[in-house]
Amino acid sequence: MTSFWSIWVIVLTLACLALILGLLLWNLKNYVGVEEGESCGHEFDGIEEINNPLPKWWTYMFFATFVWAVYYLAAYPGLGNWQGLAKWTSSNQGVTSLAESKRATEEALANGEKVQLDQEIIAADERFGPIFEAFAKQDIETLAKDEKALEIGQRLFSQNCAQCHGSDARGGIGFPNLTDKDWLYGGSPDKIKETLLIGRVAAMPPWKAALGEQGVKEMTAYVLSLSGRKVNQKDADAGKAKFAMCAACHGMDGKGSVAHNLPFGAPNLTDNIWLYGGSQRAVEETLNNGRAGVMPAWKDILGEEKVHLLTAYVYSLSQDK
Repeated sequence: MTSFWSIWVIVLTLACLALILGLLLWNLKNYVGVEEGESCGHEFDGIEEINNPLPKWWTYMFFATFVWAVYYLAAYPGLGNWQGLAKWTSSNQGVTSLAESKRATEEALANGEKVQLDQEIIAADERFGPIFEAFAKQDIETLAKDEKALEIGQRLFSQNCAQCHGSDARGGIGFPNLTDKDWLYGGSPDKIKETLLIGRVAAMPPWKAALGEQGVKEMTAYVLSLSGRKVNQKDADAGKAKFAMCAACHGMDGKGSVAHNLPFGAPNLTDNIWLYGGSQRAVEETLNNGRAGVMPAWKDILGEEKVHLLTAYVYSLSQDK
């Protein structure tokens, strides 16, 4: 926050503390002109106010909370821009990338700063690291049948993957279903692990400029015909003549890059599994504007050992139980 608002918060907070302390001290004194234990002259509905001091335990509690407030505001951040004498913070603030986060963590440790999130991560690695290390020594197919491994893998999935693929891993528009056997980059354990480690970036270019409005309509008809859909045959024939520009990724038969052992991640156009929707409108939109879906790389986020375990869980989802 700006210096003005920082000063505003500090002054207002300290003024409130001073007011509370003054009120507490004022209430320790006897009512003016009235002896302790005598009536103050106030009565309401049969209830009379007596000049009695606060119970000592209550007074001590108030003083203790006041002292704690002063200590807390001095030791920890929260009083305007004051960072606190204890050099504590909940996390490294302002980082925008993994590289910045790692650098901030290293600097905090070197400077003796107590970053709560960093300390929790270090403690978790010390406690659970050996468990992940032991699982990493087993092959993925074996782990896919290990209930304990799958339980941990499911938790990793829920924390990191469910936001896109859903808690049931069945995906949605633009996010693949992980429970079937349709894989853009291959569904073997090694290929799934590769996808998780390095991520994937789709590269379906827009074809509107090259094909024109009528050309997109014709190509859409041909693409839909590949999966057995009823279309305008004249448009489909015209689209087939232009399909060579798509064959480099999808293959001349339209069965996708996996069928032809290509690394592009181009989907199979001959089935009825559509990542962005299989309606005429959805296919036309894909051809007009292209698609650029991104699967993030998890190697630097989770580490190879956790990715190994997560791979086993994802692989197990598409296997016959």
